[in-house]
Amino acid sequence: MRADAQQNHDKLLDAAARAFATQGTEASLKDIAKDAGVGIGTLYRRFPNREVLVEAVYRNETARLGAAATELLEKLPPLEAVRVWMDRFVDYIDTKHGMGDALPVVLSSSGELRMGSRQLLADALAVLLEAGAADGAIRADAAPADVLMALGGITLIAAKEPPGLADRLLDLLVDGLRFSA
Repeated sequence: MRADAQQNHDKLLDAAARAFATQGTEASLKDIAKDAGVGIGTLYRRFPNREVLVEAVYRNETARLGAAATELLEKLPPLEAVRVWMDRFVDYIDTKHGMGDALPVVLSSSGELRMGSRQLLADALAVLLEAGAADGAIRADAAPADVLMALGGITLIAAKEPPGLADRLLDLLVDGLRFSA
């Protein structure tokens, strides 16, 4: 893709993620294109229908969260990187909740997408946990799949509760990762 075409593609994905998080997948495609600063024709050339756009947003958000693990470790100590990554996970799930009505169709048509996403996130979390264990900040027996399940539970619970609950629960989870029984 040419640089300008890639930039438009990225702007469309960002605008769609924002719209889906706040309005669901029935958000106006015309408004998404406008928010991205492109015409509706550009949106349809890149994403011929709503389902393709939903899947692209899902893939993009998952890839971003996966890549964030190593990026955070370059800037922060491992324990802090884990906590920031967890905040990003909560934001990622918020975007997925906005896509909730369309996502089951996308994921059911591609079990590979669902399993690949879960593995990508587990691998990213493994990188963070291993770095924390190596520097002694995180217990060495923390399994990425277990922590990922705990994060999923926190996001499900916190989605229906007052603001601040997710932060408190994430702090408890991090404390559990830090200290051995």
